[in-house]
Amino acid sequence: MAELLEPTVEGDFTFAEDVPFRLASGETLQPVKQHYAIYGNLAPSRENAILVCHALSGSARIYDWWPQLFGSGKPFDLDRYAIIGINVLGSCYGSTGPTSFDFPIVTIHDMVHAQARLLEHLGIERLHAVVGGSIGGMQALTWAVEYPNQVPRCIVIGACPLSAMGLALSHLQRRAIRLDPVGGLELARGLAMLTYKSPELFEHRFGRRPDRSGEDPRRFPEGRFDVGGYLDYQGRIFSARFNPYSYQVVSRAMDLFDLGATPEEEAKNLARIKARVLMVGIRSDWLFPPAEVRSLTERMIAAGVEARYVELDSAHGHDGFLADSHELIPFVLQGLEEDLNDSLLARLGSAHE
Repeated sequence: MAELLEPTVEGDFTFAEDVPFRLASGETLQPVKQHYAIYGNLAPSRENAILVCHALSGSARIYDWWPQLFGSGKPFDLDRYAIIGINVLGSCYGSTGPTSFDFPIVTIHDMVHAQARLLEHLGIERLHAVVGGSIGGMQALTWAVEYPNQVPRCIVIGACPLSAMGLALSHLQRRAIRLDPVGGLELARGLAMLTYKSPELFEHRFGRRPDRSGEDPRRFPEGRFDVGGYLDYQGRIFSARFNPYSYQVVSRAMDLFDLGATPEEEAKNLARIKARVLMVGIRSDWLFPPAEVRSLTERMIAAGVEARYVELDSAHGHDGFLADSHELIPFVLQGLEEDLNDSLLARLGSAHE
C-alpha cells in the first residue's frame, strides 16, 4: 500500500473579522475560516497553482480521496504544479460550518467567493486551472463564470444543474436528517449511494443474493438482501465521519446550483467564460446524465466558449470519477496541458480587470 502523501502546507485562513461576509441569501457570516491544503510548491509567479474543488463529503486534503491523479507524468505532478484544496463553507472538515440546523443557506457562489479571498491572501492572481467533480465541478464552473480572468483552463467532471429526480432524492435525504440527525444521516447516505452508483453495477455486485451475514430475507423478518447490507454499512461508516448539519448545508448548495434562472440569463453568464473548458460526462451516471452534461457543453459553445465534451466509460455511475479515476488521467492531462493561444491570452488580459 502506497504511503499517504501529506500536504506541503495545511492551515487555516480567517477573514471577515471586521466586515461580515455577505452570502447570496443576504445573511452574513462573521468571521469566516477557510481550511486549506497545498501539495507541492507555488512558483514565484504563483501561476503554477491548480485549484481542485472537492465533492460533497470530500475535504481540502485532495490526496486522501483522489490519490490516483498524483505523481510524475500524471495530472497532479508536484514537480510542475502546486495543488490546492479548500474545504467548502458549510462542511465539517475545518472551514466555517454548522453545529445545528440554525445556519444560513450557502450557495456554490458563496463557496467560490470565499475561496477567492483565500487565493488573494496566497498571492495567486491567476490559476493554471481549476478542476472538480460533482459539486466540485459546480465550483469549477462558477469559478470560470465569476472570475474569468483568473481561470484559463477549467475541467468539469460529472456536473451540471440537478434534474427534478436529483432534487427529489436530495429533498428526502434532508427530510430524514431533520427527523433524526444521526439515524437520518445514515439513511441519507444510503439514498445517496443509490444516486452515486449505477443499476448495472448493483446488479453485477449484489444481484438478489442474501446478506452475507446469513440472515436470509426469506427466513428472518429483519433479514436483508446483500445490497441492503451494503447500504446499511455505508450509512454507518459515513455517520461516523460526517456531520448531519453539514450534509444539510452542502447538499442544499448542490440543489441550488444553476448558471442562470432563465435560458437567456444562463447564456449571458456563460458568455463571461474565457477559459478553455473540458466537460467530462460519465456513461452510467444517472444523477448527472451524460446527455445533460453534453447539452450544457453545447450551450457553452453557442455562447462563444471554447468548450468540448468527452465521456468516461465507467460502470460505476456518478462515482466513476473516483472509482475509475485512473481512466480520467488522459482526459485531465489533456485539459491541463493545452497551450493558450495568443487570442485566448489577450481575452484573459489582466487578472485585475
